[in-house]
Amino acid sequence: MDEVFRALADPTRRSLLDELFKEDGQTLSALEARLPMTRFGVMKHLKVLEEAGLVVARRRGREKLHYLNPVPIRLVHDRWVSKYAEPWASGLSELKHDLEEKTMEKVFEIYIKTTPELLWEAITAPEMRAKYSFGIGVNSEWTNGSTYEGVTPASPTPIVAGENLEVDPPRRLVQSFNALWSDDVKREATSRVTWEIEQVQDSCRLTVIHDQLRDGAHGEIYGGWPQILSGLKTLLETGETLTTPGSLMYTQAPLTAAP
Repeated sequence: MDEVFRALADPTRRSLLDELFKEDGQTLSALEARLPMTRFGVMKHLKVLEEAGLVVARRRGREKLHYLNPVPIRLVHDRWVSKYAEPWASGLSELKHDLEEKTMEKVFEIYIKTTPELLWEAITAPEMRAKYSFGIGVNSEWTNGSTYEGVTPASPTPIVAGENLEVDPPRRLVQSFNALWSDDVKREATSRVTWEIEQVQDSCRLTVIHDQLRDGAHGEIYGGWPQILSGLKTLLETGETLTTPGSLMYTQAPLTAAP
């Protein structure tokens, strides 16, 4: 977390994160035009943010796009915000996110001290998945073209469902994504989630890309990823579960079937 705090200490780097919060997936040229400094200066600040994991850069054709990665900030939040204050802080953060979010592709990155095989198992094993994914396990044959369902004892019907578009263990999983937990999210179009696993010495870099989202899509569709990935990291590195508002969502009271 030292790198995160050092990165956030500089007002220029905070301004860069603010610009990516307003409009994610920007090029270096676009960011340079928004700040009163040279291209080289912006590059130096972006490098610090990338090293801290706060910004993820991905190439699309000839362009290099930069995305805000909220997961490290969420880990800081989980460490110091009490379980009593967290629902309020999370709710206000999600409200701000819903009001300001304009982009429909989100990229999340996290480093976990584990092996690709164990990380793949945590993503695909139903009982293990439920420990960090809001109590929801995912059932599937995990083959190309197979279907999957996210299920929980608290709900008589699946919470999410879709198709496994690409299954390449233990490196890459691409899935269509249909949210089913409420009437509001059921109205949304099908989106896509990509899990990418890359071994980095004794750890793994996990990148989750949620794209093909409708412009103005409901914030619940993608807003839970920082909590999910924080819980996944905690589980694999410590064997413990992480209590978040999302993790309590489907464990406190049974849900009734949607009409």
